[in-house]
Amino acid sequence: MNKQLSVIGVPMDLGQMRRGVDMGPSAIRYAGMIERLEKLNYDIKDLGDIEIPRPTYKQEVKQDNLRNLDEITEGSKRLASEVDEVIKGERFPLVLGGDHSIAMGTLAGVAKHYENLGVIWYDAHGDLNTADSSPSGNIHGMPLAVSLGIGHEKLTGIHGYEPKIKPENIVIIGARSLDEGERVLIKEKGIKVYTMHEVDRMGMTKVMEETIEYLQDHTDGVHLSLDLDGLDPNDAPGVGTPVIGGLSYRESHLAMEMLHQSSMITSAEFVEVNPILDEKNKTASVAVGLMGSLFGESLK
Repeated sequence: MNKQLSVIGVPMDLGQMRRGVDMGPSAIRYAGMIERLEKLNYDIKDLGDIEIPRPTYKQEVKQDNLRNLDEITEGSKRLASEVDEVIKGERFPLVLGGDHSIAMGTLAGVAKHYENLGVIWYDAHGDLNTADSSPSGNIHGMPLAVSLGIGHEKLTGIHGYEPKIKPENIVIIGARSLDEGERVLIKEKGIKVYTMHEVDRMGMTKVMEETIEYLQDHTDGVHLSLDLDGLDPNDAPGVGTPVIGGLSYRESHLAMEMLHQSSMITSAEFVEVNPILDEKNKTASVAVGLMGSLFGESLK
């Protein structure tokens, strides 16, 4: 993996309704992320936090059934430009969230540098909703659909092109809460999904072996988008949309270690850490621990 690493914080909390996730980047830094990765001999530049526009209207007001559309679009454009510049400088972008709507900006900045960008979506949710299918209008449930070119034109057109990724280059791991519209889209597009049923039946080792083999066959880079709610709430309580029966801390460490060994990850983001809902910064510490494994930390 690229040892030149640039960190970008995105204090975004407009993609959902629960306040506090905008403090996620600070919580992750406070949990010792920079120091942990410096010990692994990475050259780290912390670029600070993207400035996120604040809405001038009440949160419950929607445009086309989308909350905070204009502000999220503008924040995503700023993030996409920053990520784009990091990759132009031949550095690895590590993005800290913030809610999962930030993935629209991250992927917009990353994907223009690849012909076939692979995406590992480590999450309890599919994030494949649209304005029509979303029961809430929360954009943090839409970034994967948007990146496929499905959704509102303001979102799909971020950074001046669409789509960012292809459905055959996606692997979702840990899914256990999918809306009906997402299920339809997964079948229609042939998106590869490992639900918790598959993880339990096959084991994480087999899931990751298959994922790595699948993406190595037809991608020229792989982005990891890790939502902390992919883990079980017992291990990661500080998230806005917890779903019981999730991936364990141990399984997640194994997954990250295997991704490091594969040398296939070219960009990454860790999202949905909400310190207001957390227990003594436990979830941020989990995120930092998983980063350690992803970037090569081991006991041997």
